[in-house]
Amino acid sequence: MQQLKFEPSWDKALSSKDRIMFQEMFAKTCLSDTNRTQLVPVWYASNYKGELLITVLIHNFTNQTLTFHNTILRYIEGDNVAAEHIFTHPSLIIEPEVSMPWTFIFPVDCLNNPANRNGLLEILS
Repeated sequence: MQQLKFEPSWDKALSSKDRIMFQEMFAKTCLSDTNRTQLVPVWYASNYKGELLITVLIHNFTNQTLTFHNTILRYIEGDNVAAEHIFTHPSLIIEPEVSMPWTFIFPVDCLNNPANRNGLLEILS
């Protein structure tokens, strides 16, 4: 049975309002009959460096632990590959049948004119 968990630093820092929002999003999107990973977009932002921040709810519907070590993520807006980057996050470990929120930060040098709205994030490897 799928369950929502928070990485320890998120668990400490998350506001009550955001925690409720993630719980509601989890309840709406956690049903899957597939054995795959799904990235559900939550919000998009840019920081003071011009980097693109994409927060997603990661659903690991598989029976394998999901890690991000030299993992290529691609952000697509319509027909445009708006960003692509290799991520390694040792603290991001998602157990089987667990969902967890996370923010991926795409550096400026990998951006291709993103509009920061309504895109999809996909795992390539």
